[in-house]
Amino acid sequence: MKRRHFILSSSVATFVGCDLLPAVTDLHKFSMSEALHQLQKGKLSSAQLMQHYLQRLEALDRAGPELRSVIELHPEALQMAARADVKKTNGSLHGLPILIKDNIETADGLLTTAGSLALVEAPRPQQDAEITRRLRVAGALIFGKTNLSEWANIRSRDSSSGWSARGGLTRNPHRLSHSASGSSSGSAVAVAAGFCAAAIGTETNGSIISPASACGIVGLKPTLGKVSRRGIIPISHWQDTAGPMTRTVKDAALLMNVLSGHDARDPQSVVVPISEQVGHMAFMGGEALRGVRLGVVRDLCGDHSAVQALFDQALNQLREAGAVIVDSVTLPNHRKASGLAWGCLLTEFRSDINAYLSKRGGALHSLAEVIAFNEENREIEMPFFGQDLFEEAESRCTAEALAEAVESRALARRFAGPEGIDQTLREHRLDALICPTNDPIQRITLDRGDDPVRVASSPAAVAGYPHLTVPMGQVEGLPIGLSFFGAAWSEPQLLAYGDAFERTMPSWKMQLPLMRP
Repeated sequence: MKRRHFILSSSVATFVGCDLLPAVTDLHKFSMSEALHQLQKGKLSSAQLMQHYLQRLEALDRAGPELRSVIELHPEALQMAARADVKKTNGSLHGLPILIKDNIETADGLLTTAGSLALVEAPRPQQDAEITRRLRVAGALIFGKTNLSEWANIRSRDSSSGWSARGGLTRNPHRLSHSASGSSSGSAVAVAAGFCAAAIGTETNGSIISPASACGIVGLKPTLGKVSRRGIIPISHWQDTAGPMTRTVKDAALLMNVLSGHDARDPQSVVVPISEQVGHMAFMGGEALRGVRLGVVRDLCGDHSAVQALFDQALNQLREAGAVIVDSVTLPNHRKASGLAWGCLLTEFRSDINAYLSKRGGALHSLAEVIAFNEENREIEMPFFGQDLFEEAESRCTAEALAEAVESRALARRFAGPEGIDQTLREHRLDALICPTNDPIQRITLDRGDDPVRVASSPAAVAGYPHLTVPMGQVEGLPIGLSFFGAAWSEPQLLAYGDAFERTMPSWKMQLPLMRP
């Protein structure tokens, strides 16, 4: 029996014929690990799982509450899943439907636009991004692209997180009137709302950590150089990285085992000696926090009383799990490091995006030409905010600006890393640093852009060190995350700590958002 099935796309709806499959309830509540277990045991087919996600997207992403997390779906998503059911492999993610952010290249006919209409007519990538290739080799089914803050939130100081000209506005599934944060807004919402088994986001400063925390999921920003950036639309080669966005910490670890690895075509990619290679689940277990020394960075915690009360509860949970809490440690020079990094970020963006556009080809070869395109299409590209950051970046093309950026970046990395996080860990004999990831996210205000919200992302982002956020609870009905960050290459340890903390949480954490107005 055949049934015609309504499938979302970036701008139009199409119909795809598919076999009518038996209904399986509550699949969207499965973590990635649970879905994999069901697939591997033969209790669930990839086609069933894919059909479930597509039906849920159809009902909730463009209709219903209009979450708008997905910008484009693969027109052969169901056929891909059916083929995976027939042709079994030993891939660790075989048959698993995954979504990736629309600044990550795919060579399957899907667009890669960073949410901008300027890249809709650009040549479609002829090769997968390295992380896309790794996911496919592992058997993952990449069935669509997620919406994002246009150009990963580097176009204007007045931008609204989660809005792009191509994809519209992504809303927070916990409260539709509130922001999903960004720039990996769509990836966070798709995971939180149960539209996929997992998603991939990217971060320069907070773009994985902030939306993950704001939407109540797990997000990991890896160490710079651990995950290839080849085939990802850039902002800064000194801070950009992709990372997993998942329901559980174990899921993030499983994805990191697939995403990580040296790529000779990424200049920042690092070869890890065999003697130091450790799987990302190596230290996980119920006793992973026993004797672990965690430093509370109070000057990153903010002053929101309800968040502080929730964090105090989390500290008690960590102590009960065996952790040693060292309170009120400080990160020297972290504000200075952040200021220096921002000062050179726009210069790096101009250089990196010009190189990317020139290599990709098409009508637009430079940031200057993108600026001109936006001006010519102002009504649809800039209905809510302009491109002041683009214009400022374009002005930073002098030899003096380039030299200043090189010097500032070296200082910022030194202050944030060796003389910041590393020094604090060493002085207090700490295994990791912790703080609340965020304060409650604010209402969407397209007319004036995002209202400021504390997010503790800069120290790890500027240093290029790993940062994990795990759901800690809710304040005012909005999710709050708990951050674990530490030394370079400490992902396996951070994931173990996050997993152990997750085990202390009540069952409500795995419940889906209520999608309130």
